[in-house]
Amino acid sequence: MKKRNLSFICAAALVLTMTACGKTTTTSTTSSTTGSETVTTTESTEDTDSNKQDQNTPPDKPDGDNAGQPGGGFGGSGEATQGDSANTIDSDGIYSNESYTSTGDDENALRVDGATVTLDGITVDKSSGSSSNTEDGDFYGMNATFLATDGATVTIKNATVTSSAQNGNGVFSYGSGTTVNISDSTITTTADNSGGIQTTGGGTTNASNLTVETSGNSAAAIRSDRGGGTVNVDGGTYTSNGYNSPAVYSTADISVKNATLTANNSEALVIEGENSIALENCDASGNMSDTKGTSSDENVHNVMIYQSMSGDANVGTSEFSMTGGTLTSNNGDMFYITNTNSVISLSDVTITNKDSDSYLMNICGNSAFHGWGIAGSNGAQVTFTASDQALDGDIVVDTISTLDMTLSNNSTFNGTINITDNADGGTAVSDNAVVTIDSGSTWNLTGNCTISSLTNNGTINFNGYTITLADGTVLK
Repeated sequence: MKKRNLSFICAAALVLTMTACGKTTTTSTTSSTTGSETVTTTESTEDTDSNKQDQNTPPDKPDGDNAGQPGGGFGGSGEATQGDSANTIDSDGIYSNESYTSTGDDENALRVDGATVTLDGITVDKSSGSSSNTEDGDFYGMNATFLATDGATVTIKNATVTSSAQNGNGVFSYGSGTTVNISDSTITTTADNSGGIQTTGGGTTNASNLTVETSGNSAAAIRSDRGGGTVNVDGGTYTSNGYNSPAVYSTADISVKNATLTANNSEALVIEGENSIALENCDASGNMSDTKGTSSDENVHNVMIYQSMSGDANVGTSEFSMTGGTLTSNNGDMFYITNTNSVISLSDVTITNKDSDSYLMNICGNSAFHGWGIAGSNGAQVTFTASDQALDGDIVVDTISTLDMTLSNNSTFNGTINITDNADGGTAVSDNAVVTIDSGSTWNLTGNCTISSLTNNGTINFNGYTITLADGTVLK
């Protein structure tokens, strides 16, 4: 979301917060002055009855998801429907330098079903054929180029996997007990709904030194969907070129190390619901469209953490951590968090936002146009820890959301934090913005701030600006 004039909004928000939230206890408000001055196809609320939408009746997919794409409809079969396979391996073995192809609808080029298999130097190509039901393709691997299922354990190395088929995901791991170990391989997909590596239904994917590139819409390079699973990536490059196609889309537990993650026309990273992304020494960048992203009408961002209420991800705490590496936004807010509880930790990450008219972190409710909770009660609850971290930019928290932010281990924050009115007039909650500055850490104000409470054991450089607390105390 682009920045708006906050001068009158913040004042109104503070009054609303103080009157609606009751007493706020400030553990410490001491300060010292030592100088001048952040979700393919489907995208949690706090577990309270007032904030939680009935999970038994999820809404339709948001308008615009997969709109205009060829092939079948939505509304998966409700059971694992995987279609046919041009080639199936269902007994243990080692296969080298083989080629597997498919041109049929609802058909895998190669499927490994329940077997322990090593595939070395293989070529797998799905040049045509679409899925009759997009969600069966997304959830269960129907029409994927390569599918491992039914408890298979597959080791793939030195492979070339290509797909130009609609809903033709590259390498798909489906189901509890299924494991795909893939290394030193290339995966290329060009059509919509065709991710690079896809994990669902509790499957596991371990990937190392891959070159993955996707070009279709809703085609994340590292992708998961309903039922989630575990994804571990070490090394390689993972690039998406389509809209609604993050480098990583998580409805699983996904960890990535030593990799380059690039989304050329989408946000870089998305977490949905009770799932996670953990990055270590990665270079991640995004470039979300102002108009062509499915959720561009709601917010433009680089990292999105939310709950779609579609049923694809459990309601719960979303977790994002990043250590080392770089996080770059070419357009929009660096972090956008809505309709979920979230824990975010950053340590020694080089953060660059090339869009000056944007926020470092935007924590707020949403219009519910896409089905993301109920407008006025679909805020976010964020616990954010920065350790040995430099932060630049402004943070906004609306009155139905909360931020508990800690600067630790010699972190520095150059920016502001402000509480703003919820756009849909939702009832304000208490402790919208609680800030802790540990010894050795510094907050350099770049404008006036409104927060709930402050514990300062470090340094605040006010630079002529003020911090107004919820109890009316003005620090300067």
